[in-house]
This record gives sequence, structure tokens and C-alpha cells, in this order.
Amino acid sequence: MEVLKGIPVSPGISIGQAFLLDTEGVRIPEHFIRDDQIEHEVSRLEWALNRGQEELADLASQFSEKTSSSIGEIFMAHAGILGDSEFRESLYDRIRNKNYTAEFAVSRTIRQWRKIFEEDPQSLFASRVADLDDLERRLLGLLLGEKREELESLRNEVLLVAHDLGPSETASVDPEKVKGFAIDAGGPTSHTAIIARALGIPAVVGLETLSNELSGGDRLIIDGTRGLVVVNPDEETVQSYSKRRDEALESDKILQEEVADLPAETTDGRRITLLSNIDSAKEISRALTYGAEGIGLFRTEYLFLLGEEAPDEEAQSETYIGAVEELDGRPIVIRTLDLGADKFMRGRGDPTEKNPFLGRRSIRYCLDHPDLLRTQLRAIVRASAHGNVKVMFPLITTADELIKAKEMLAEVQAEFEERGEDYDPDMEVGIMIEVPSAAICADCLAREVDFFSIGTNDLIQYTLAIDRANEHVAHLYKPSHPAVLRLIKMTVDAARRADIDVSLCGEMASDVMYATLLVGLGIEQFSVAPPTILPEIKKIIRGIEYSTARESALAILESESPEEAFAALQAKVKEQAPNVFP
Repeated sequence: MEVLKGIPVSPGISIGQAFLLDTEGVRIPEHFIRDDQIEHEVSRLEWALNRGQEELADLASQFSEKTSSSIGEIFMAHAGILGDSEFRESLYDRIRNKNYTAEFAVSRTIRQWRKIFEEDPQSLFASRVADLDDLERRLLGLLLGEKREELESLRNEVLLVAHDLGPSETASVDPEKVKGFAIDAGGPTSHTAIIARALGIPAVVGLETLSNELSGGDRLIIDGTRGLVVVNPDEETVQSYSKRRDEALESDKILQEEVADLPAETTDGRRITLLSNIDSAKEISRALTYGAEGIGLFRTEYLFLLGEEAPDEEAQSETYIGAVEELDGRPIVIRTLDLGADKFMRGRGDPTEKNPFLGRRSIRYCLDHPDLLRTQLRAIVRASAHGNVKVMFPLITTADELIKAKEMLAEVQAEFEERGEDYDPDMEVGIMIEVPSAAICADCLAREVDFFSIGTNDLIQYTLAIDRANEHVAHLYKPSHPAVLRLIKMTVDAARRADIDVSLCGEMASDVMYATLLVGLGIEQFSVAPPTILPEIKKIIRGIEYSTARESALAILESESPEEAFAALQAKVKEQAPNVFP
């Protein structure tokens, strides 16, 4: 048994088998065999090794003839490894002496070699790690054949382990099958973290090398609350975690029942609206169950990441209208496409930008692809006839971008008017405040919109110059940084002067530690990622006094460092909400 420490990003406990995505979705269904199965398993492995050699020799011949001999030499080297007697015997020994299946013997042997190669990063062997990975995938693919299981078509419940997950991979996760995430890369606001919280799936990121040390099917415990992953736990540990998981679920259920029908209102009468963030319309019913008063952020880009082509107007309209009707009069804020950076549709986009997060993303991408934006706006305008729809443009940095986007929206609405189609001519228009320039110029931008939504994930990233998905700098990503807090206050003040609404929809809104501070800074709408957190935030709000929270927030704004601000915040929170933070 081994216990690894990472970054906790989605609370809860999951126990189950590992599904390693880094081996192209190969999952090893069994690890051990009976004594009378040993020779059969050796024969299976020998066949796979011989077949793999043949395939590699064919590839070497093809590339040598068509392109260059250097590529052919790589495949011949791979074939040579599969034919190496020492390599083969090390595999056979694991089957004969440890009763491993052929698949498990391959996985364990190659991962052992991988560790040896990586021990000295300056050696020639370190550069051959990718060769070992390729051989592992090839052999497991041959051995498993039709038993091979892909992420998009899982048949059993698993705990997903990977070095990293792209947004399109994360979007394809089925929460009925994937019950936990353990990821080498990433930080608290990486896409994996956001999706995991939204789906209520326990997750730990920043584990660095976990995916290199496991085999598909290894038993794991993922503790998303404390940021721990237990590899091959003993039975006593499993029972202990099972008990903790059951107690936590029961406690959440009791809290939800206690506050379900109560308003999110401070002791001195300040009303706070609690909304939910979603990536799919399927999440709405769960959000409402936990007390969401509407949807504060519908991330529509995930509709575009799942298929080979962008959804047309009809498909988008169907999704948006279905969501609006399910909300039955409650508000829904539909954000236009936030593509670019690390989110690209298959076949579109340029992921080779040198600085993609500073490049053509979000509203910039949409204005450069007006066909995409215009189609989406038509679908949103059509949905506006069915309920309380608001549209929101992301990553606005200048008034010029906003005006161009609004002009396109006006053109679409004029088309509806001309054709006599139903739509809401008074549909509210808002923007996300997620870069320092927008926060500093919020007073100018406020004249052009009906509401602001502060996206703290990117606001923190761009303010502090920290890649929020990079596990090496995740410790520097601090919402309590005085610069971030002052930009939030600046935005709230600008919105108040212009008499427009302002909400906060970043992951900071989902951190119960910041609830009292945000209320004190003047935030009246929270849009949170995991709906399960709503009852807890509501309980905190109902236990604090706004006037006191405001006084505390103003004092914390004077802090000179993130550490000083967070220490002051902790002290005030424990003082103001002792029922939640004893």
C-alpha cells in the first residue's frame, strides 16, 4: 500500500479500479491467474510478442521505402526490443513465478524499465521512455483485442488516472462510469478540476508521476477532500474510507434538508442569490435539487468539443430551449463560445500558438470566426422567447470587442424582427470580467451592458501571471492576493455606480472559505461550480452579518501579501461563522 499526496480539487471519497488513459484507454480486466493457466498465458504473450515484431518490421519496411530510413530504423529498434531474450524472459518470469496475466506482466515490466530509464534524466536511456510507452500500447492492444475499453464507452465504474486531460476528453466523461479523477498535472482551476466539481466527482490533481506507476485495474482510493490517493490499499484502509464516505454523504443529506427551503440571507437581511455553473443541460436537475435559483454560467463550448463538427443552429437551439424550459422561469446566463487556448474543436483552431492563453481565444476567436458566433447568437435569441435568458460574452478586454459583439447580436435580433419570429427584445447582455484591463476599465464597460460576471479563474491567472493548469506553479495561484481582491472590489464598485448587477462565477465562489469575504466585498450573486456546495454556502451566509462582513472585507483589502490576507480571512471566518468553521 502506498499513499500519495496531490492537490485536492473536488471533495469526496471514491474507491475502485484504476483506468489508465495514458495507455490509450486500455484497461486490464484481470491481474492474476491460476497455476493451471500459466502455460496458456505464456503462449498468449509469446504470440503477441511475435505479432508485434511482425507489425513493426512491416512498418519499418514501409517507412524506409516511402520516406526515410531513419524512421524505419526506429521501428526496427522497437522490433528488436520485442525479440530480445532478456526482455522476453523478464515477462515470462512474472507469469510463471507471480501468476500474472500476460497483460499485467507487460504493464508491470515496462513500467519497471520506465522507472530505470527516468532515474537519470541525462542518460541516453531517458530519451527512450516514449519508445517503451509505444511498445506497451502495442502489446496491450494485441493481447486485449476486443476486450479493449475506451473512455467514451466504459462498461464498468472506474477511477480515471492520466497524466493530463484535455477539455474534449474531460467533456466525454460519463459520470455514471467515472467515479474519481487522479491526474498528474493540473491545479485547482484546471479543466479537470472544474468538471470534477461540477459533476460531484472526487478528484486529486498535481500527482506528478502517478500514471507512470500504476497498471490498469490497480485498486485505488481517491480522497478529494484531503488530496490523497491510496494505491492498492489493505482491507482495513478500505473499510475505514468506506465508513468516512458514507458518513460524509449522510451529513451532506442532512445539511441539504436543513436549508433547502430557506433563503440565502444574512442575519441583518441582505439577500444573496445562489446560482450554479453548468457545462451541460443534463446538470440542471441536479443543480435545482441542491437549491440553485438558476444558472449563472452555461459553458456552451463543451457542446462544440464532443463532435467532429460544430453543432448547427437547430441542435444548439434544441439544447438551449430544453434548458430554459427545465428552469421554468428561473434565469439562465448563456456564455458564448470560449474556444482557443487549450480548447479546440476537432479540425478547427490552431493549437500551435506560442502563447495560446494570450492569443486568439474566447471573444477574439469568435470575432475571427463570425460564422460560429452568428449561428450561436441565433440559437440563443431563439431560446430567449421561451424564458429568462441572458447572453454573456467572455474575455472582453476592450470596449471595441464588446461593441462588435453587440452589433452582431443586434443584427441577429433585427433578422428575427423582420421575419416576425418570437424572441425577447429586452434580453439582458453581460460580459465576464476576467482580465485586469476589464476590471480597471469596468466603469466604461458598465455603460454598455446590463450585468457583470467576475470570472476569478482567469482573473487570478492573468493578474498573477500564473498558468492555472500548471502543477509546478499551482501553489502561487492565490485568490487571497491583494491585487485580485482589489480588482474584484473595483468591479463591484463600478457596477454599483452604473446600477447594474454583478455576480461572481469563478471557482473562488465555490470555496466556502471565501464566502464571507465576497459578501463583504459586495457580491450579491454567487454562481458556483459544484451544486453540492450550495447548501454549505447558504448555511454560512445565513450565519453572518453583512455589516460585519463588509467591515472585515475592507480591512482585509489593506493586506500587503496573500498570506497576510488569508490569515486575516481565516480569523474572521472562524469568528463570524463558528458553526461552520469551529
